Amino acid sequence: MSARIADSAMYGHLWGTPAVRAVFDERARLQSWLDVLGALARAQAAEGIVPAEAAQVITARARMDALDLDVIAAETRASGHSTLGLIRALRAVLPPDVHAHLYVGATVQDLTDTWTALALRTVLAEVRRDLLRCEEFALQLAVRHRDTLMAGRTHGQPGAPITFGWKAASWAEEIRRHLDRMRESEPRWLVGQLGGGVGSLAGQGPRGPAVRARFCAELGLADPGMTWLTARDRIAEIGAVLAMVCGTLARIGNEVYELQRPELGELREAVPAGTVGSITMPHKRNPERSEHLDTLARLVRASSGVLLEGMTGGHERDGRSWKAEWVALPEVCLLTATACALAADLLAGLEVDTEAMRRNLDDYTGSEQALAVLTARLGRHDAREALQTALAAGRQTGRTMAEALRDAGLLDRGEDAAPDPDPGACGEMVDLVVARARTERAR
Repeated sequence: MSARIADSAMYGHLWGTPAVRAVFDERARLQSWLDVLGALARAQAAEGIVPAEAAQVITARARMDALDLDVIAAETRASGHSTLGLIRALRAVLPPDVHAHLYVGATVQDLTDTWTALALRTVLAEVRRDLLRCEEFALQLAVRHRDTLMAGRTHGQPGAPITFGWKAASWAEEIRRHLDRMRESEPRWLVGQLGGGVGSLAGQGPRGPAVRARFCAELGLADPGMTWLTARDRIAEIGAVLAMVCGTLARIGNEVYELQRPELGELREAVPAGTVGSITMPHKRNPERSEHLDTLARLVRASSGVLLEGMTGGHERDGRSWKAEWVALPEVCLLTATACALAADLLAGLEVDTEAMRRNLDDYTGSEQALAVLTARLGRHDAREALQTALAAGRQTGRTMAEALRDAGLLDRGEDAAPDPDPGACGEMVDLVVARARTERAR
């Protein structure tokens, strides 16, 4: 029985993906901790700190299938120490002459921070894969609808003409910036941790830096060069970038949510077979994916704030910071992975109603063009005031923009200030974004 909605058998799919759940599963986490202990022993053996035979035995026997999780939990509660229960359980399956060579010169945080980097390596690969899918589907929409006219909206109101392809290209380009951020930042993020009690490496003897370098290499992580026990900027940065990713996906979701409203009807989510919008109102077609992207983004922002708070840790170690990460970081990872997968599915099946887009593009959205025409005659400020007054009157009387301007004496009879909707350079910008993205994806 689960107390967390995220672990619910009914609702868990809304708050995590199977691959990322597997990373944070307790047995998987403890096995990864054991792998870290094996890597530490091998690195120490290579530098002459522990016997090579002891390192081989530790590596071979550090397996969760040989340990009892209930015993580990009971020992952890009894000792009040984060990893002593695991160490005691592992010592029980090791020969007595190997006990002294287990977990030498390391501390809890060496184990957990290094595991964090290993977990993030998998999580970030999942996020990157689905972000690339999101980008690809957005690019396809941009190309397909390069010249599909629609109303551009500011403050929620129709403004001037744009194309839907241009809107989709803005989604793709923002996603690309997140992919760039992740690529540029991963060398900072995916690093090991080995320092001992205060981070000085004193427990590794005179070969401390060499042990750490071998330790990180054993696990496929970068050597940080400097202990980062209280320097939590790496974790804060990861949380911030993933929160930004979710913010972008929520922006896309909110656009679809708004444009699916029946009075606009320009976009629609695909509806899988068997989906029920409402039990009591069968006519409804709810934008479930779109609104959930916003929900996920809110939760990720909240948890990433906890990670940011961790940067204020004191002195050489501060449990207040990194123990809070044990709760907040998995949440950020689970929710972000869910958002990326959800957004990719949303964009893949997005239905675009080009007729509704054109229908909602009434002639008043050409007022920017009309302003340009009248500015040449009246000057910009006088033209703006005259145009605003004339169009307000026209709206009240149901007149077209041209009729309203003629009624106000601003246009000659037969003259049309905005004969065709002009989306400006939207098409050129789509071409630029698509070409740049294709180059980056190929690289």
